[in-house]
Amino acid sequence: MIRLTLIVAGLIALLVSGGDARGKLALLLGMPGLAAQSVSNPDVRGVMLYDAGDYEAADDAFREAGRGSTYNRGLSLAATGKYPLSRAYFDAVLFANPADSQARENRNVVNALIPPLQGDGNGAGRIATVVIATPGGSPVAEARRLGRPLDEGKRVADAAWLATLPDDPGEFLRLRLRDEYGRRLAMGLTAPDKGDPW
Repeated sequence: MIRLTLIVAGLIALLVSGGDARGKLALLLGMPGLAAQSVSNPDVRGVMLYDAGDYEAADDAFREAGRGSTYNRGLSLAATGKYPLSRAYFDAVLFANPADSQARENRNVVNALIPPLQGDGNGAGRIATVVIATPGGSPVAEARRLGRPLDEGKRVADAAWLATLPDDPGEFLRLRLRDEYGRRLAMGLTAPDKGDPW
């Protein structure tokens, strides 16, 4: 009889004591949805809502909780079908702790649910491109109209530019060998000659 009185008094004290205590009691009794209504901490409320199966509300609670519930937010986003954002949250957890095996496993599961991106290719196996017409008629004319110098790495390789290049394979090979010699000399792989070899 005394034991029953103590249990009833304890239950009454929990019900009167406040929101968090009532939430814990409801959670112990297996009612996480009811428990979440009386809890003020958004992280704890989110866990209770997630256990109750209300994933949208759990995601809102985890968003309100902030950075401390990044892992839980990744779970709730995956449960609501927002896989790319869920993967990003698990990536954030792994950035902070690369040894977190649960986050890595969950990230891999979510990553498998995201369809891979595929670009449209042309017959040669390259990504197809669309040429945009410029107002001046040619890219060179447009560059001149905008006042950009063509010799600062922004030159367009068109037929007029190709005609200005000398057709001298020996010169190309000489320049290539000189650059390779300079690279090896800088790395210490070749001893310097007594004079300039070029």
